[in-house]
Order: sequence, then C-alpha cells, then structure tokens
Amino acid sequence: MTEEITKTPHSDEEVSNDDKLWAMLSWIPWVGWILAIIALVMEPQKDRAFVRFHAVQAIGASVIIGIVSLILGFTVVLACITPFLGLATIYPALKAYQGEWLELPWLTGFCKDQGWI
Repeated sequence: MTEEITKTPHSDEEVSNDDKLWAMLSWIPWVGWILAIIALVMEPQKDRAFVRFHAVQAIGASVIIGIVSLILGFTVVLACITPFLGLATIYPALKAYQGEWLELPWLTGFCKDQGWI
C-alpha cells in the first residue's frame, strides 16, 4: 500500500495518511478527546504539526461542548438536545481525514494565542 503525502500550507512538513487518521480520530464525538490526548503524548505523533493542530482544537471543542451540555442539562426540554451536540464534530473529522487544515472561527485563534498550536 502506498502512502499518500501532501504538502501543507501551514507547515513545511508533509501530511501522511497516518497523520490524517490520527487527526480524524481526535474529532470523533464523545471519545475523541481521549484519542486527542493520546495523540499528543505518543512519540511519533506529538511532533507532527497536522496532528497537533487538530488534536488541540478537538480537545478545545470537546470542552466547549461539555460546558454547553452541562448548561443545557438544567432544563428538561433542552437536555434532549445535548446528545446531538457531539455530532458537530463530524464535519471537522471529515475535513481532517481529507488533509485540510480546518480553522474554526474563534477556537483556532484562541489556541494559537495560547501557544498550543
């Protein structure tokens, strides 16, 4: 099996299929934050810019979704919506698997300002 490698606009390193897979796994609803943390501590992946870019954003999005779910959980009607909030991470997962550097409007800027990516 040949490995597809593409050049990236945000980094000089190339994005491999393995990078795309780890980036996508970071965005999986409800369990992606665990996989994102694993990707950030594993030796070969933690130094890859593409994996780090998506893993950090996925953790941030998971924290935001968790906080919104907690707030909505106080009302009975809105608590029914909370299981579907995790589905918002499917689009970034697809874009990560396609090898795109998806920038979320304010989350990416916040993560860059903190020096996480």
